[in-house]
Amino acid sequence: QTSMKNMERELVCPVCKEMYKQPLALPCTHNVCHVCASEVLLQHGHLYCDPTSEPTSPAATPSTRSPRLGRRAVPKPDRLDRLLKSGFGTYPGRKRGAVHTQTVSFPCPACQRDVDLGERGLGSLFRNLTLERVVERYRQTINISAAIMCQFCKPPQLEATKGCTECKSSFCNECFKLYHPWGTQKAQHEPTPPTLTFRPKGLMCPEHKEEVTHYCKTCQRLVCQLCRVRRTHTSHKITPVLSAYQALREKLTKSLAYILSSQDTVQTQIAELEETVKHTEV
Repeated sequence: QTSMKNMERELVCPVCKEMYKQPLALPCTHNVCHVCASEVLLQHGHLYCDPTSEPTSPAATPSTRSPRLGRRAVPKPDRLDRLLKSGFGTYPGRKRGAVHTQTVSFPCPACQRDVDLGERGLGSLFRNLTLERVVERYRQTINISAAIMCQFCKPPQLEATKGCTECKSSFCNECFKLYHPWGTQKAQHEPTPPTLTFRPKGLMCPEHKEEVTHYCKTCQRLVCQLCRVRRTHTSHKITPVLSAYQALREKLTKSLAYILSSQDTVQTQIAELEETVKHTEV
């Protein structure tokens, strides 16, 4: 058990403190989640492209023999023109030593050093596919070794195959059908993988199928971690869901208190109008 805990400690991202998701290998040999790395760069004022494009890169496929060559994309004509004007590369009549490029510095959370990522930033890094497979196999091992039993079976208990977030319980197939009879409200409950720790069911981002964690005040909509690192929300005011909830709740409470305090005055005015209508009819 101790060795498994030690192994799990090695598979945890130093930024989000959770198991790696699409880990990127830094030049200092440490690793960090793709989304976490994007957020760190955003916090330091660096723009980054949409991370949803990363899985299509050659670095994501282990069969690529030369991923560094495969990742180089041919620049568009307008981009090529801008690069030449800005002093990128060499061309006839230009000295090779006159190149001035802006590099991206990444603060590694593991070794506490600023790592030079070059001018391409995260685009120059590769996904650590070996570590990604180790994490996946570790998850499978944990699930197999810690079998979850049905909470409603009579002895002997059967192994649970479904979970229910609304009921906060795990069921075998038969018990799930028994406690979610057709034609009732419980029949609408969506089954989830069995677990012993049920978190409250959060709202999901319709675009990325991830749980929303923040609120964009500019767009007035909930956003997930992947939405945050997109360029569409670069200069927007984004706050955690809890902060936005408390602020909106206070605003709504004040509005409600004002309405209730004005209720008597409004009722009096309505009574006077009704009296005026009766007098006018007479």
